Amino acid sequence: MTKIIRRLACATLVAVLAACGSAPVGPGFYRVERGDTVSKIARANRTSVQNIARWNNLTDPNAIEVDQVLRVAPPAGTAIASSSSSSSPSSGMGGGASSADTAPAVSGGAVKPATSISLIWPAQGAVIRGFDGKGSKGIDIGGTPGAQIVAAAAGSVVYAGNGLRGYGNLLIVKHNADYLTAYAHNRALLVKEGQSVTQGQPIAEMGDSDTNRVMLHFELRYKGSSIDPSRYLPSR
Repeated sequence: MTKIIRRLACATLVAVLAACGSAPVGPGFYRVERGDTVSKIARANRTSVQNIARWNNLTDPNAIEVDQVLRVAPPAGTAIASSSSSSSPSSGMGGGASSADTAPAVSGGAVKPATSISLIWPAQGAVIRGFDGKGSKGIDIGGTPGAQIVAAAAGSVVYAGNGLRGYGNLLIVKHNADYLTAYAHNRALLVKEGQSVTQGQPIAEMGDSDTNRVMLHFELRYKGSSIDPSRYLPSR
């Protein structure tokens, strides 16, 4: 049973963090292939570059990766920007927004996902690096060796190990069908794969595994795409 759980967890890890799997995607989604561009994907799905960028929280539409899963159809209740080639050249990102494009915007021109999640801070300490969606797909929180790390929300541990290069001792917690959080560079892991955790429960000790300083690298994933966790954390 342990081996089965580990195989399932590793499959989730690869699909969610490494984005190197080839499993089929559901309706309304597309897995990026070599040679693809957002413009090409938008044309194939009869939408605009702006819509693709908005639906996937892409701050830079040119920075997509092979095997990355993109939403190519609008989430429920989301207005669609026009994909007409007659848009003004100054409208930006390959297509202008129509007057019906009234989805609530957040910084960077992105929109919040269709569903939300309530998080608490997983560790004390200052944010030493923010999210940019490219070089940093989460936030880094500084601290001291052994500092307590807690679950940002209730869920189930789907990975606990050090098999992903660049993350050190890593935990991944699945919260629901849409959201996962990842906790990297830990000194020690306090929970196991398959274990349920409650919000605020200690799950790890801060460390510097596979990095050059003591910190927690914290990621939030929505339907497999990295989003800025600071937008879902309470103000301090």
